[in-house]
Parts: sequence; structure tokens; C-alpha cells
Amino acid sequence: MDYIHMTIRTVTVYISIAIFFRIMGKREIGELSLLDLVVFILLTEIAAIGIENHKIPIHEVTYPMIVIVLIQILFSFISLKSVRFRKILDGKPVFLIHNGKVLDKEMKKQRYTFDDLLLQLHENNIGDVRDVQYAILETNGKLSIFQKPSQNQNEQSDLTFPLILDGIIQNDNLKQYQKDEEWLLAELKKHGYHDSKHIAYCSIRKGKMFIDEKDQ
Repeated sequence: MDYIHMTIRTVTVYISIAIFFRIMGKREIGELSLLDLVVFILLTEIAAIGIENHKIPIHEVTYPMIVIVLIQILFSFISLKSVRFRKILDGKPVFLIHNGKVLDKEMKKQRYTFDDLLLQLHENNIGDVRDVQYAILETNGKLSIFQKPSQNQNEQSDLTFPLILDGIIQNDNLKQYQKDEEWLLAELKKHGYHDSKHIAYCSIRKGKMFIDEKDQ
């Protein structure tokens, strides 16, 4: 066995993967989308084959890795420009608990059991479902939990629903406030904004609207 040749191949593959991951950006494991996870698995599998099978030319190992990374970059670019495409790839967050009520049908749809739900609640130091105002299953599989206010508090939950994301009006979230697009546009005009496309993020809490413009 040619250990020098194998060492060179290993170092080459290692450097290639490090560069590819750096190009794709820094993300924690818990923040990986399904597409990211697929890309990472494919890259590591190709790398393992390339290191173990020294008969395969190194360029035949790196070429499919480059193609995969280019596809990932292309999809990421399209996702930034298209909310619909992003939802197709990553899905969208869904409520498992809404206003203190467990949504059984949604849990079944997501193949999420009560054991899974209770486990997530216990890991967040919540002992009972009745203490939860909202529980949202995020696109990365993480459960975001918002507790009900204490009995001696008059404040509502701090959960807010974005009304505009990347210039796109979120009509589903407007319904959470019993509002419509016409109301939102009128409120934006009061704040000096005449086009939602120029707004990166907009939300409302306790009657106060927060608006973050897109970078010019």
C-alpha cells in the first residue's frame, strides 16, 4: 500500500471539503435544513470513497463534489430571491400548539407523537402542555416553545408573527391578528412606507409596529 499516495489523497480531499463547507457558509448542525444535510452526507460519502479507493483518479473524486456544491449555491441563491422556492425546499414552520391547544391533526401530519412533544417540553423545563401558549415546529426540526404568561401577569405571550419577510406580505400571519393586507398597507403609509417590497422585516407587538428596511 502506498501510504504517501494515500496521505496526499486524504489531505487533498480534506482541504477540498473544508473549502466547500466554507463557501456554503457557517451554520450550526441544529440549523441545517434538509437540503444542507443531504449535501453534507453526499460530500462525506464521496470523500470516503475517494480516500479508500486509491484507484479512482483524484479529479474524479473532486468533480462530483464541485457539482454538488454548485447546485447548493444555486439553490441557495434562488431561495433568497423566491419565497415560494424556499418553502418548497425547506418547508415552513407549523404550529403544534396554538393558543394553548394541541393541534392533533397537524401533529399526525408531521408524524410527531405526544412522546416527542413531551420530550421537547421537558428539555425546555416545561412540565405540562397546559403551560404552553404556542409550540412551533421549525423547518430544521427544532421546537420553539412560548409559555403562557403567569397568572399574576396581564401581558400576552411575546410571540410575534412577521407581517413582512423580505418584501413579501405574510397573509397567513395577518390572519393571526384578524387583519388583512389593506390594513397593513395603510399602517405602512402612516410610517412613511408606500411599498412593502422595500421592507426586509415587519412585525407588530402590543400595538407597536417594528419596521426594518432592506439594505440599499
